[in-house]
Amino acid sequence: MHERNDMKKYASHSKLIREVLLIGAVAGLLQVPAASALVVIPDTVTVATVNGPAGGVVDVPVYIRDASGTPLGLDQPPGSRIQSYAIKVTYSPASSVAAISFTRAGITSSLPPTFEASPASPGAISLLDTFQESTHLIPFTLDGALPGNQAAHLTVTLSQSAPVGSVVTLTIDPTLTELTDEAGDPPTIENSGNGRLVLVNGAITVLPSVPAMSHVIIAMLGLALALIGVRFIRFH
Repeated sequence: MHERNDMKKYASHSKLIREVLLIGAVAGLLQVPAASALVVIPDTVTVATVNGPAGGVVDVPVYIRDASGTPLGLDQPPGSRIQSYAIKVTYSPASSVAAISFTRAGITSSLPPTFEASPASPGAISLLDTFQESTHLIPFTLDGALPGNQAAHLTVTLSQSAPVGSVVTLTIDPTLTELTDEAGDPPTIENSGNGRLVLVNGAITVLPSVPAMSHVIIAMLGLALALIGVRFIRFH
């Protein structure tokens, strides 16, 4: 009799344990979507990949994407907007670049910065800009399609001797590239080191240069067109 009662208690206890485990498993599954919803996509700085002829001037757009949920952005309170950036780009091989500049473009082209600098060193160039938020808010498109809004551009003059088919890499320096608010407050700084900024490198593929026509060829072409015109008039 006692053995039968013990068996009933054991069965009841086992059922209770199974129910608790089942509830725990269901609760765990329900928490997965919530955890996934907390994943934040970082802001992005992108240097475009383009083509250009040897000896020619190539425009390379530079983009910034403002993603929601990050420490900086249009979805954050005033004082925590992207109002300052420092972007350093290294290029290689340096021998394929005859000249390079880094300036504002796109959504920042008409905004007067409170600070601006573009220091350069062999094989590298940077752009640093800060804008006053209260009067010149940078008009990013929040959560816009990649690569985001153009904020700057590189103007690259390729060397005449740059090998056709070669690639000039444009690599964003992960140490010196960052986004900040107007004041540069440390809590809201975004860079690749703290996981708040994604960097997308670019490149230039060198194409064959288009030879300029000599004065003799231009003159001969003009003469040929003139003769064609005279014959056209005579027969009409």
